[in-house]
Amino acid sequence: MAKEKELVFGHKNPDTDAVVAAISYSHYQNELGFNTEAVALGEPNEETKFVFDKFDYKYPRVISAANGEVKKVMLVDHNESQQSLDDIADLEVTHVVDHHRIANFTTDLPLYYRAEPLGCTSTILWKMYNEQKLEIPGNLAGLMASAIISDTLLLKSPTTTDQDKAALKSLAETAGIDYESYGLDMLKAGTNLDSKSTKELIDMDAKSFEMNGNNVRIAQVNTVDVDDTLKRESEFVKEITSENKDNNYSLFVLLITNILTSDTTGLIIGEDDAVAKFEKALDTKVSDNKAALPGVVSRKKQVVPPLNEAF
Repeated sequence: MAKEKELVFGHKNPDTDAVVAAISYSHYQNELGFNTEAVALGEPNEETKFVFDKFDYKYPRVISAANGEVKKVMLVDHNESQQSLDDIADLEVTHVVDHHRIANFTTDLPLYYRAEPLGCTSTILWKMYNEQKLEIPGNLAGLMASAIISDTLLLKSPTTTDQDKAALKSLAETAGIDYESYGLDMLKAGTNLDSKSTKELIDMDAKSFEMNGNNVRIAQVNTVDVDDTLKRESEFVKEITSENKDNNYSLFVLLITNILTSDTTGLIIGEDDAVAKFEKALDTKVSDNKAALPGVVSRKKQVVPPLNEAF
């Protein structure tokens, strides 16, 4: 009897890992006899386009809701409901593979849940392939290596572990790439921001977090020239102020990260009390909506936890 179809997907505003993890987990599950399809909850960003072009891989179809297509789904690279499908509450989540905090997540039925504090979901999946002695095709290995490069900023992020390093080395060998030179080209491709509107930039890699009754939005853009990106500062402020009003955000944090120096400038806009909490949490001062965040590159590890504690 054929298995019931399930969709596999990462979070909204997908980055490279969110899409690649969905593809690799779908392939993994299908190899084990499941009937799954990887989908994406948004269009690819410039970095992800570069990756899929490099390995000649078709980007998954994009959906925002299951709309009754399936009853069951598998989540990768996220678990929080506000980051997921619009109708996630109407679906049964059967599997989760993730490397983030667990929040706003409950299920009615038992499920498979694997979470590890590693730098990338694709590292966990690499381990799972090895545990099952499943072969990773060369082009899929290239995608997975790219995801690790993306999430760990070429192994420079504080989220990087020895397991991420081992996974990247192994996957790069399978894919036949020099991950250091390829990785720098890939990350630079993701910093091509000129073609994006201001709204696209603040939505491109943005996640919402519920923090003690406060709706906090944290977006991140990577660049090789922070000053050049900040030429749009007045447009950013106007767009973010509008989003705060429309979506009832208490705080909106835009992290503008220099991938070459591993430093970040934050654009911080929100309620006075929320901005004060940000200053305390990140041990910085917000002046003219901006804050210096030296050494900060990871939203997941360096921004969300202290901010969550402050709220």
